[in-house]
Amino acid sequence: MSRYGAMYGPDITFLGIDRCDVADPASYEGADVVIIGAPFDGGTSNRPGARFGPMALRQACYLPHDGSRPSLALRVDALRDLRVLDAGDVECYSGDVEGSLAAIEEAVHRIAASGAIPLVLGGDHTVALPDARGTARAYAPGRTSMIHFDAHADTGDIAFGHLYGHGQPMRRLIESGAIRGDRFLQLGLRGYWPEPETLGWMAAQNMRSYEMTEIVARGLDECLTESFRIALDECDQVFLSVDIDVCDPGHAPGTGTPEPGGLTARQLLDAVRRICYELPVAGMEVVEVAPPYDHADITAYLGNRVILEALSAMARRRRDDEGGPRWDPRQPLLDGR
Repeated sequence: MSRYGAMYGPDITFLGIDRCDVADPASYEGADVVIIGAPFDGGTSNRPGARFGPMALRQACYLPHDGSRPSLALRVDALRDLRVLDAGDVECYSGDVEGSLAAIEEAVHRIAASGAIPLVLGGDHTVALPDARGTARAYAPGRTSMIHFDAHADTGDIAFGHLYGHGQPMRRLIESGAIRGDRFLQLGLRGYWPEPETLGWMAAQNMRSYEMTEIVARGLDECLTESFRIALDECDQVFLSVDIDVCDPGHAPGTGTPEPGGLTARQLLDAVRRICYELPVAGMEVVEVAPPYDHADITAYLGNRVILEALSAMARRRRDDEGGPRWDPRQPLLDGR
């Protein structure tokens, strides 16, 4: 079993939450969410640096790192209302792709099998393969869908002579049977890749990909609502994959393959909130935050807030499911709770 601890940067937990050890199931027994780092960027095709993403995501906040974050919008404190722990980083040697992916998958599966939600801090998007497969293994085969935010489809086949890389994990996932192609929803695609051959493969799998032109024409909320219906058809839980480059580079410059014309930070936060409030999310990842290209920590701050928005929505969903008045986004801030 790989060791778990900080690989790059200071040995800290996400905003000061308690630690756990994936090798010791008793340390995360009863946890609702376990955060784990996957500092691997050996699958990048352009600019490396996402190996430093987990460190940046854990510490990108100007508030005290005291294990508490009350949400103004959702009126919960997810880091206290839920039991959220940090298992540190999976040991990922950049030169060993298959070994790193196997270690990540085993760690994620252990967390998911315990009943906790694995929340993975990437790393480049190569880690989607072990993240989603490790999560899906904990449930009935074919019953986990995927919602994938990204500028890129990541459905390539062989790149630079290899099957594994950050442009191929979604094809490998579908081929493995971990996620059904017809329950695979992509939002935010744009730009000039993939080529027609790969698009043809995607269509043959019955994937549903929302390119930015369609999102602009129809509206993000309408596209999300449609994707929710598909995601829950014959599936019991959802894996959420957030590649930070789904946002326009003006909102997320610190990433390896920036593509102009994406979502705003506000749109991404609202979308993640909706997903984690309305859907049964079983696992999640935030990937492709590359601090070497970040300006003023813009991208790291956004990624940190994506994580907090997801956790807060999960906490509010639990509170509302337990009874009482449901959350209303139109409620004024100071008008009760």
